[in-house]
Amino acid sequence: MSDPQKTYTHYQELTQKAADLQYAAAVLGWDQEVYMPSKGFAYRGRQLATLATQAHEIVTNEKYGMLLHELSNANTLTNVQQTNVRLSLEDYEKNSKLSGEFIEALTVQTSASYNAWIQARKENDYSIYAPQLGKMIALKREQAKLYGYNAHPYDALLDDYEKGATVAMLDNVFATVREQIPPLLQKIKNAPQVSNDFFHQHYPRQQQWDFSIDVLRKMGYDLDAGRQDISEHPFTTSFAPEDVRITTRVDEENYASMLWSSIHEGGHALYEQGLPLAEYGMPLGAAASLSIHESQSRLWENCVGRSYSFWQYFYPQLQQYFPNQLQNISAKDFYKGINKVQPSLVRTEADELTYHFHVMIRYEIEKALIEGTLDPTDVRDAWNKGYKKYLGMVPPDDKAGVLQDVHWSHGSFGYFPTYSLGSFYAAQFFQQAVNDVPGLLADIQHGNYENLLHWLRKHVHQYGRRFRSEELCNKITGKGLDMSIFMHYASSKYTEVYDLQ
Repeated sequence: MSDPQKTYTHYQELTQKAADLQYAAAVLGWDQEVYMPSKGFAYRGRQLATLATQAHEIVTNEKYGMLLHELSNANTLTNVQQTNVRLSLEDYEKNSKLSGEFIEALTVQTSASYNAWIQARKENDYSIYAPQLGKMIALKREQAKLYGYNAHPYDALLDDYEKGATVAMLDNVFATVREQIPPLLQKIKNAPQVSNDFFHQHYPRQQQWDFSIDVLRKMGYDLDAGRQDISEHPFTTSFAPEDVRITTRVDEENYASMLWSSIHEGGHALYEQGLPLAEYGMPLGAAASLSIHESQSRLWENCVGRSYSFWQYFYPQLQQYFPNQLQNISAKDFYKGINKVQPSLVRTEADELTYHFHVMIRYEIEKALIEGTLDPTDVRDAWNKGYKKYLGMVPPDDKAGVLQDVHWSHGSFGYFPTYSLGSFYAAQFFQQAVNDVPGLLADIQHGNYENLLHWLRKHVHQYGRRFRSEELCNKITGKGLDMSIFMHYASSKYTEVYDLQ
């Protein structure tokens, strides 16, 4: 065997070169959703396909595979090096199942599907989007076959976002959602409703923007290593820990839209900025999973941002930004209002309890599409039936219904369940942080997030992909995902908000 350290350096150079191409594509993808003119879609799809194909060729090349197999047998590598090699070999064996031609076709279709989604939203007409979605689903079903699976084709796609998760596992999680959340919802329904009417006034765009920047800075988001922009659907993208960008959206007649999306995406960004810079482009420089990523955004948005402690510090500042809108609203009434529980049509603006029914509806539709029991032309009807069944509501139009999410246009099938998993992990992690860090709630009350961010850096961010979700949860809390912790968190919060007995 050649010198393992020289071989590792060669492997690292190749892996980081592929990452460079992927991050370059990510810059173009960010631009596509933020600044690109509408006529640029056709050529942008080609450019993205070229970069994706080149990156794919590097990490699926037979010589790259031989390099990984050689390194996997070396016994002089450090623990970090061994872990990178092990994870890269897993990725190689999976990625090698997809040809360059398939990656190119998928990338081109992603651009076409996204363009169709944008046009469909403008026209408020799902039928404009359905043909391109159908083409995307055909490719994703083919991808599942190429990957291979034991029980369900959806398992193969889920593995891209949540390694180790399966339909069987998710069915159990959502069975718990159906069993345990409705009784709490019923108690809330029987109690006097709280008001969040204060959100539905005119909130000028610039003041919304300025307050969101204040909050992001206080959370610890490094704006010298990131920025915030406007997009149709809020998202976070990272090109390195020192260039992590978020987007949000502004509705001047509904302040909740921007407030929560900025805090949510800020949580994602803090995770990306906390990944080890020395492992740029390597597996240990990437996030553990989508559910762990979501745990970070939901922890900041819900466990922190919707807490009374958070607003004891920030509410007087918010009143200074919006004195006319909030002058007669107390901090306690504001806190109750931002935690109002009521079935709604838009997932990103849903409360912490009904949110999981939004996710479950999408999960059930995705499974049916991938297994072939639901035709793309029938997705609107399936969507509306799901909302009627679980939330007692039917969308008035496609924009408020089946067209509200960008994910399927990107080919992100298997992504949605991680939103609920992330929320459940978030409650468990936050409880552990409160147990571990003396005075943490008092810190939050005084606008000090340094100790919380330090805890997250130490227990979550620094590990990259070293652990899968359940392994990381065990390491942090001493056990795997425990739904009872989320239910205790939710019950305690809403007992206070709604004065439940």
